[in-house]
Amino acid sequence: MTLFAIILVLALDQAKPAPALRIEALLRAYGELLEGRFNAGERRQGLAAWAAGVAAPVALVFVAQTLLKYFGHPLLTLALGVGVLYLTAGFRQFSHSFTDIHLALRMGELDRARQLLAAWRGSSAEHMSSSEVARLAIEQALVCSHRHVFAPFLWFVALGPAGALLYRLSLAFHRQWGERHDAEFGEFGKFAVQAFAVIDWFPVRLTAASFAVVGDFEDAVYCWRNQAQRWPEPSAGILLASGAGALGVKLGMPLHRDGVMADRPELGLNDDADADFMQSTIGLVWRTLVMAVLLLALLWIASWVGN
Repeated sequence: MTLFAIILVLALDQAKPAPALRIEALLRAYGELLEGRFNAGERRQGLAAWAAGVAAPVALVFVAQTLLKYFGHPLLTLALGVGVLYLTAGFRQFSHSFTDIHLALRMGELDRARQLLAAWRGSSAEHMSSSEVARLAIEQALVCSHRHVFAPFLWFVALGPAGALLYRLSLAFHRQWGERHDAEFGEFGKFAVQAFAVIDWFPVRLTAASFAVVGDFEDAVYCWRNQAQRWPEPSAGILLASGAGALGVKLGMPLHRDGVMADRPELGLNDDADADFMQSTIGLVWRTLVMAVLLLALLWIASWVGN
C-alpha cells in the first residue's frame, strides 16, 4: 500500500501539482497563530507550541490510520495516505522555479534568471554572474529535493501519513520559528530547531548517501567527509557536499550578495556551475527517486513472496 501511495502521489504531482503557495500561506498563518498564543520568549513555551502544533495533529492522523488498518478499510487507508502525502511532498513544489531559471540561463536571459532566483530564495540576486545563479539554483534544488521529496517519503514509509505530516510541520516551524533571532522573539524557536535536527538526522544522511550511489561515489564521499562540516548549517552541508561531489561541480564559494562579495566555504570538486550542471542536477534527483522506488518495489515483492 505504501508503494502504491507514493506512485499515485508522484503521478498526481505531475498531472496537477498541489497548491504550494497556498499550503505555505496556511502553514505560516498556523505558525503565527500558535506563536501569538504561546510565545513569551522562553524555550518551554516553544516546546508547548510545538506539541500543540505538531505532536497533536500527528497523533490524530496516526490514530486515524491505525483504526482504518484495524477495521480493514484498505481503500480508505490508501486515500488517507495519498491525501496527506500529496499535500506534504512533491517535486512540483520547487521544480518549476528551478526549470524556469535553467531555461532563462539557456536562453541567455541573465536578468530574468536573477529575478527568478531572487523570488525563489527570498533574497536579492542582483549583480550575480550566470555561474553564481546556476550555483545557487543547484544548491537550492538539492536541499529542496530532500526536504520536499525524499525526507517526507522516508517518514511516510516509516510511519505512514503521520510520518509525512510530522516532517512537513516540523520543517515549517523550523523555518518560521527557528530562523528568527530578534531579541523580542527570545528562545521560543530553540525547541523547533532541536526537534527538526533530530527528525532530519537520518533522512539527510540517507539522501546524501543516495546522491553518492547514483552519482560519482568516490568524489561524493570525499566531499562529504572533508567539506560538509565547513557549511554553517550542518544538515544542508551534508546534502550539498555529497551532491556537489556526485555531480562533479563546485558549489558554495564567495558570491555577490547585496553589492558585496559574501564569503562562503567551497564545496565539491572539478568544474564551475553552469546551465549544463543544472540539467545534470535534474538527472541526479530523478535517478535517486527511481532507485528509491525500485528498492521499495523489491522490498514489497520480497514481503509478498514471503507471505
